[in-house]
Amino acid sequence: MPDSNITKRALASSLKKLMEAKPLSKISVSDICEACDMNRKSFYYHFKDKYDLVNWIYRNEFIMVATQKEQKTGWDLLEDLCIYFYENHNFYKKLLNVDGQNSFSEYFWDIVVTILSDDMEEIFGRDENFDFYVNFYSDAFVCAMKRWLLEKDCMPAEEFTHLLKNCLLGTSNKIIQMLSPEPAADGQETTSMVSGTPYKGKNP
Repeated sequence: MPDSNITKRALASSLKKLMEAKPLSKISVSDICEACDMNRKSFYYHFKDKYDLVNWIYRNEFIMVATQKEQKTGWDLLEDLCIYFYENHNFYKKLLNVDGQNSFSEYFWDIVVTILSDDMEEIFGRDENFDFYVNFYSDAFVCAMKRWLLEKDCMPAEEFTHLLKNCLLGTSNKIIQMLSPEPAADGQETTSMVSGTPYKGKNP
């Protein structure tokens, strides 16, 4: 293992251990370095600040692993993410409870936006309200994740993923039904609930 990774892992381990006893806001770079017998110069050679270290932990422990793993579907990736958060929920519970500039919540939200932008473009195209759609779904997803992890006894990851899937698919199916023409009597003209397009209804 390259020396740089050894150093980064030592600093990450130090931070995790410190966060078992106190929140990130009460931990300084000096505390992190002192806990693993390292000097501040070494820390700043690898990271801009403690928030940069936090983000590196997420990238190294989840993103790097997930990108090397052959995912079958987006649901598989979502389940892997939830399992990772659940297995490390004491650590991320404290991180996701902090908002603001440079926080992990902000970093995670940016990642979700990047991922959803590709999917949303396939659905909505690049219309003038594209950013609104992406932000709406990103807010909903991140908020759901935070609410789940911040619960005193959060449900297992598989159960949470199952509920998310049911919610999204159930909503999608309902929208499809709403977009479908409403049945009407023979020869009577009615309209779609959403598009307002007139059509001739027929009895079965």
